[in-house]
Amino acid sequence: MDRTVYLNGAWVAEGDAKVSVFDRGFLFADAIYEVTAIIHGKLVDYPGHLARLKRSLDALGIAMPVAEAELLDLHKEIARRNGIEDGLIYLQVSRGVQDRDFVFPEAMEPTFVMFTQTKKVLDNPKWKTGLSVKTVPEGRWSDRQIKTVQLLYSSLRKTEANRQGYDDVLFVENGHITEASSANFHIVTQEGVLVTRDLSNALLHGITRGSILHLARQADLKVEERAFTPEEAKAASEAFVTSATSFVTPVVKMDGVTIGNGEVGPISRRLLDIYIREQLSAGIPVAD
Repeated sequence: MDRTVYLNGAWVAEGDAKVSVFDRGFLFADAIYEVTAIIHGKLVDYPGHLARLKRSLDALGIAMPVAEAELLDLHKEIARRNGIEDGLIYLQVSRGVQDRDFVFPEAMEPTFVMFTQTKKVLDNPKWKTGLSVKTVPEGRWSDRQIKTVQLLYSSLRKTEANRQGYDDVLFVENGHITEASSANFHIVTQEGVLVTRDLSNALLHGITRGSILHLARQADLKVEERAFTPEEAKAASEAFVTSATSFVTPVVKMDGVTIGNGEVGPISRRLLDIYIREQLSAGIPVAD
């Protein structure tokens, strides 16, 4: 690949995009990130991702690297430079560079990078077949509402699950499901109630999660935000995960137990259709 990358105010070829070995993102995972999808040349849920970016930066005391208006312009420009009509824009902001020390000064110059990934986001085969997941103990740090790059535990557990034939994992803490490795998890009860974990520092405050709950309520679906157990999930009529990269993806099997009838459920399918239609209408065009 020969992408153009944005790095600290400059447009550079990906092979020339270098970050210092003394960057705290590299040494301490002292960094946050966001991923925004593009479908048919439109940014998906961009205002939500911007708001969460600011919350994450504030939580860690890292300065916003550019003004809000400039950040939107950079999203449009990097998509144009790399010819992205369908795909992803990844951004990462670290605290910056200093000699290795657990204690950092109050004011540092952030390291800011953006790159793109071409992906046919509307051509997800798992939307038709569903996912098979397994439960594993929660082992991440406690401030999961901050979208940091501390993803090693999630990566290890998901890789292990993949090698065992599963698509993903669900983390379980104190007897209740928190979320998947990189997505929020939802169930639909036998009575047709959409249940999702209530927001706290136990899970990431997903932007797609918020949009889906809003659309579900608009569609007159009953929604409950509360904790639930793996046993309740296995007894559900259907289940799905939500994320910025996969939107609404059904889950049809959990720990080898079939959920519902083992097929993609009607509510999952309906919410996916509504979400895509909404984003194609409301998304921000990358071309002026």
